[in-house]
Amino acid sequence: MQDAPANEDLIRLDPTVRFLKWLVTALTITMIAGLITIVAVFVIRFPTDDDQIPAIPAKITLPAGETPSAVTMGKGWVAIVTDSGKILIFDGRTGVLKHSYALND
Repeated sequence: MQDAPANEDLIRLDPTVRFLKWLVTALTITMIAGLITIVAVFVIRFPTDDDQIPAIPAKITLPAGETPSAVTMGKGWVAIVTDSGKILIFDGRTGVLKHSYALND
């Protein structure tokens, strides 16, 4: 009876099995990279501060007593939603209030 070879490097794998081994390794590396990417995106994109105030352009002054909760900028205009339930539309170049809409009516 013949003994098994002492050195496993002498054993040659079938080309199909080698190709399958390479595919499994590539898939494993891809899945690990994808998981790391997803975790990184979650960490970067989700803010940790719940009381974060949106950035308002310096030329815009809110009316007295208004606190911003959301800011949207378009071409030539800036819309600010306030905590009191108003949408304020400002001119994007001059910062002048153009329209005011109440949401709580």
